[in-house]
Amino acid sequence: MQFNSLAYAVFLPLVFILYWFLFQREVKQQNLLILVASYYFYGCWDFRFLFLIALTSFCSWGSGLLIEKQREKHSAVISGKSILLCNLILNLLILAFFKYYHFFVDSFIDFFSLFGLKMHKSSLQIILPVGISFYTFQALSYSIDVYRQRMAATKDIVAFFTYVSFFPQLVAGPIERATHLLPQFEQVRRFNANMATDGLRQILWGLFKKIIVADHCAIFVNEVFSHYHQESGSSLVLAAVFFAFQIYGDFSGYSDIAIGSAKLFGIELTRNFKLPYFSRDVAEFWRRWHISLNTWFVDYLYIPLGGSRPKVKAGCKNPQGYVKSIIIRNTLIIFLCSGLWHGANWTYIAWGAYHAALFIPLIITGKNKRFVSDIAKGKHFPSFKESLQMLGTFVLVLIGWVIFRSDSILDAGHYLINMIQWESLRAVYLFFSWEKIYKTSFAILLMLFMEWTQRHEEHPLNMKHVKSRAMRWIIYLALILAFFAFQVEEDIQFIYFQF
Repeated sequence: MQFNSLAYAVFLPLVFILYWFLFQREVKQQNLLILVASYYFYGCWDFRFLFLIALTSFCSWGSGLLIEKQREKHSAVISGKSILLCNLILNLLILAFFKYYHFFVDSFIDFFSLFGLKMHKSSLQIILPVGISFYTFQALSYSIDVYRQRMAATKDIVAFFTYVSFFPQLVAGPIERATHLLPQFEQVRRFNANMATDGLRQILWGLFKKIIVADHCAIFVNEVFSHYHQESGSSLVLAAVFFAFQIYGDFSGYSDIAIGSAKLFGIELTRNFKLPYFSRDVAEFWRRWHISLNTWFVDYLYIPLGGSRPKVKAGCKNPQGYVKSIIIRNTLIIFLCSGLWHGANWTYIAWGAYHAALFIPLIITGKNKRFVSDIAKGKHFPSFKESLQMLGTFVLVLIGWVIFRSDSILDAGHYLINMIQWESLRAVYLFFSWEKIYKTSFAILLMLFMEWTQRHEEHPLNMKHVKSRAMRWIIYLALILAFFAFQVEEDIQFIYFQF
């Protein structure tokens, strides 16, 4: 059940009506309704994987109780750290088996083939459960935070299961922390008309980015990347630019719909994107792109490894050099893990390594936090210098997206080399009319214009400065009509469902 489907258009209002009109007086009943709805939502893809999400939820919930109980009994045989490690290992093994089994087997076979040894691949067919990376990380954050005493373990199993499986953000995030989301399921919620109305506006904006921007970009992108050897350099550049906006419109559009849907139920989710293509360097880009995943890695991997302030060993002859080497190591680990998290392909790891190579110099020189405020704050337009910085950052990110989108590292290299061969756009005529290119480009520019003018708001349709209600409704209706007028015929799934 996709967010841009008719099924979801029926499902969401039905759950909303039941939630506020039949179960509004009892928070446990509301949670149970959301839990049942979430499991139905997830089961629409493949009901067999409901067992996995239930197992992940139960193990993390149980480990939290055991860790807290062990803390009260200092003489316990099993330490809290051992309980935490057991839960981490179990859930990460499940994730690794379903997501990376074929990747490791294929890589193992390819490695031995270099030495002339032929090995046969197993015929075991493993289906990747939708959203397993998202809900696994969300569940693990709970047991880690309980161990760190950042929160108390919950005894309410329904609330916890609802926290892990909350359907708006179950499949593709944002990856929520238990410290933020779980307490919202444990307290009484009252209907907030302003919050619900804003949620509908954010859903509308998310649908615009998915249906009008991302899906139209996808048609051109898929065709060019499938036959990139036959395309002109300019066609490859255009496809790379379109993919940059496809993945942004697709993923941030999903996040907007998820956050907006949650608002209908009185739940606040973490903002996952903050105008990343308006960034002035790569460090700022990563503070604005997939925020929930990046902060997860920082809190649960980067900082435990020593972060940017590692402890210097006694007797170290070059403490400054030692600190820099640890920072480089930790940053590289973070980006490689981020790449691997995205999927079982060497291109994702190469993409992570590429961004690490861009990011590490900024950390070493202390320039990774020079852009922490919004660009052109208090001004209508950026300065010439800021414009060049944004353009330069976008080009660097664009190269990374080519690596990310390619089927192999070899394909990525050939694609990037062929991009330099600048020719006319004649190849576009073979499958994509100029009219469609103009419409897609106009949709991208409209999205950028609205996001720029509304960059200080959570989303562009939060138009507080537009005093005319009639004008606001004209904009809403125009977007709704655009869905029907420009909807693509192909059923294009959200990109991050595969992660």
